[in-house]
Amino acid sequence: MALVLITGSCGLVGSESSVFFSEKGFEILGIDNNSRRSFFGKDGDINWVKKKLKKNIKNYKHFGIDIRDYKGLEKIFKKYKKKIKLIIHSAAQPSHDWAKTNIFKDFDINAKGTINLLELTKKYCYDAPFIFMSTNKVYGDNPNKLPLIEKKTRWEIKSGHVYQKGITENMSIDNCIHSFFGASKSYADLAVQEYGRNVGLKTACFRAGCITGPNHSGAKLHGFLSYLVKSALEKKQYTLIGYKGKQVRDNIHSNDLVNCFWQFYNKPRVGEIYNIGGGRKSNCSIIEALNIIERATNIKIKKIFKKQNRVGDHIWYISNMKKFKKHYPKWKQNFSTNKIVEELISKIRF
Repeated sequence: MALVLITGSCGLVGSESSVFFSEKGFEILGIDNNSRRSFFGKDGDINWVKKKLKKNIKNYKHFGIDIRDYKGLEKIFKKYKKKIKLIIHSAAQPSHDWAKTNIFKDFDINAKGTINLLELTKKYCYDAPFIFMSTNKVYGDNPNKLPLIEKKTRWEIKSGHVYQKGITENMSIDNCIHSFFGASKSYADLAVQEYGRNVGLKTACFRAGCITGPNHSGAKLHGFLSYLVKSALEKKQYTLIGYKGKQVRDNIHSNDLVNCFWQFYNKPRVGEIYNIGGGRKSNCSIIEALNIIERATNIKIKKIFKKQNRVGDHIWYISNMKKFKKHYPKWKQNFSTNKIVEELISKIRF
């Protein structure tokens, strides 16, 4: 049986990938040490997902290894070698705010952990495609330099601008403020490209906007829509940080994203980068998201506005997926923001 090795297998993207590829007939090698709990406390704990995967997926094998542990990872790669047909690397330290509290650990996880996996892929399963879950934060605050217009509930790009349909992969990642999280993920992103273009691995960096879905353990510092829905249903206060709450996010459902992985697996390329997100079909400002959730739940969310924005935070970001769609025309986007919110309300776990 063909194997898929998935890091961060109990996180949102990893768990969605585990279910998806097991249904395609793959055996899953899941690597996850529940580091989210140390980042985000009880809200970030994903042991419930691990239990769910082990119960529901017959061919799921779990390894509680830290991706910084090269020798621990090598035991897995050495055991399975070329039986590993795909690597999905979604493990990460994912928070701007947390990163600045422990810069060394953030870089070790996001950068060194990625290098460990690339080296082991090169050594033991060279022909396996390597999919890296990157982020739109590699662009730093360059999107904030675009001609943006403030509207009633959101910021929007000037009509007719080259990026009106969304930001493409040709945006520079240089000469900007990234946040320490953005910097560590940028290093990993560039390393994945280099192992493709220099070493010849079949690699792809998926630079995602906001990813969400029912397996998201939304926490205060990470998991935008999931945490918003959770705040509403638990009648918690929500703090909007910077830009009057009008900053725009595009939102992609984890299942739509994992379908991208499937397309790439079946027709891999070398050293690719793709902007991937909700695009023009699925995006909203923070205020608009609150309004959608309030209408759907009939619950008024308590709000506090903080004037100071997060370092490197985007005022407006919408992904242009033209390049990916050109390479993989069979891929279809199924979820809008409204549809995502409806599902979160019906399935969210407390």
